[in-house]
Amino acid sequence: MEAAADTSLAECPQCQEVVDHTIIKRKKIGLGEDILVKCEECQAVHTIVIRPPKATSINTTLSDGRESFNEEIEVDRDEDISVGDMFEHNEITWKVTRIDNSQSRPQENLPATEISSMWAARSDRTIVGVTMTDGEFSESGKIECEPDRVFSCGSIIKFADSKWRVRAIHTGKGRTLNGSRMAYEIRRIYLHPQDNVGR
Repeated sequence: MEAAADTSLAECPQCQEVVDHTIIKRKKIGLGEDILVKCEECQAVHTIVIRPPKATSINTTLSDGRESFNEEIEVDRDEDISVGDMFEHNEITWKVTRIDNSQSRPQENLPATEISSMWAARSDRTIVGVTMTDGEFSESGKIECEPDRVFSCGSIIKFADSKWRVRAIHTGKGRTLNGSRMAYEIRRIYLHPQDNVGR
């Protein structure tokens, strides 16, 4: 019994629609491939040329907590990039927060070749500023956590080998004494000793 021939869906230049094709021959060309195929509808033979897209570099400011640095991020030339897109770079996940066109104006979406600058923030972890107040003494620190960790005013957390009550949360838009926020929304949390509820 003969093995079934390899088939693939492709656009036929004669039929001008996507139909099944029988693969006759494959030839590696650099990082791409030329594939000789025969249309199963009209029997026309043609070559499908597959090449990896060319790359372009985008000047990108990467923010990891309070630290920022510039990198050239390589992307496919034919790629569209949007605010909110996620990408991997140096084994870290980043989220695009801003893209600028050639006039340095922010846009929501642009082809990679039209982006003059891009900004991205680390999205696989977040650093939250902490102020611990015990009476008249205050001390600062940081909590490194998942971006979706929830902090709630009034809740008890363990930090710096002690239990603390979350007194307030500052989001950058203001301080609140009520409610909950995810870590990525928080600039700073204010902690008081667990037993000092009224302070």
